[in-house]
Amino acid sequence: MALTVSVPPTLSSLLPSLPLDSLFSTQGIMVMLLAAYGVAMWMFLTSAPKVYTIMVSDLETARQLYEGLLELPAAEVPLHYYYNYEQTLGGTGIDPLYMSSPMGSSATQTLAGPDGLWYQLQKNTQLHVISGASLGSKNRQRHVGFDHDCLEQLLLRVQMSGVKYKIRREKPLNFLVKDRQGRVIEMTEISN
Repeated sequence: MALTVSVPPTLSSLLPSLPLDSLFSTQGIMVMLLAAYGVAMWMFLTSAPKVYTIMVSDLETARQLYEGLLELPAAEVPLHYYYNYEQTLGGTGIDPLYMSSPMGSSATQTLAGPDGLWYQLQKNTQLHVISGASLGSKNRQRHVGFDHDCLEQLLLRVQMSGVKYKIRREKPLNFLVKDRQGRVIEMTEISN
């Protein structure tokens, strides 16, 4: 009776020999660059803040509400990944950074500035306020959002600050806020 002993395979026997020059070939460098790009994109996307966008009928009234009444701290504009996102929706899809000055200036004037108003809602959540909403009934200022979580966070902020409000509807969320000047601002969720 013969005794057989199995020897575990070594790494060199499992992998074909990879000469150092194949690692530094054009193909090897391209694979390493692609892997590095994938890691960089993953790190960027996982660290990028969540951005809620609210369309308002008047940016100055919105500034008074969010900065004055609700005391939201101003936030820095996120990296270029979010910058000018609203302007390119439905447009040519050309990044305004690459446009010549006459075309770029007309694209940014529609939103009363290239980036609207930016506020910090939570640690990694920002509120982007842009113009574009129509006036509501009785010429009320309107703040329109498409995300229920965003409006819930704003309602919570309203409740915590002691501002007068009235919930008109839960789904889709719709509530009224009265500012210091006595203006009624309608905060409404547009359901998809």
